[in-house]
Amino acid sequence: MSVADFCSRIGVSDKTLAKLERGDGGVRLETFAMALLALGMLDRLAGIADPASDATGIGLDREKLPERIRRRGQKDKKTVPVNQSDASQGPTVLDDDEGTAF
Repeated sequence: MSVADFCSRIGVSDKTLAKLERGDGGVRLETFAMALLALGMLDRLAGIADPASDATGIGLDREKLPERIRRRGQKDKKTVPVNQSDASQGPTVLDDDEGTAF
């Protein structure tokens, strides 16, 4: 298929097609979808738009998390004596089941 034929199928100029090929962020998503449709690859759009498959975005989101957030499954256990007479028996372990002790 020629460049002119492809441009007419997706409804853009050759300059817009060049921007699309370069990955220019100014190209509309509709243009990208039409190009995938013309190439018979429209099903790939779902994979591209899936946030779970965006490793870069996931990494950037993790960097924004505060360091105090623990990995899933780890519980913070706090030890405090219940009163002074119990202090000789050792500290009592209190689990924070809700994860809301601040």
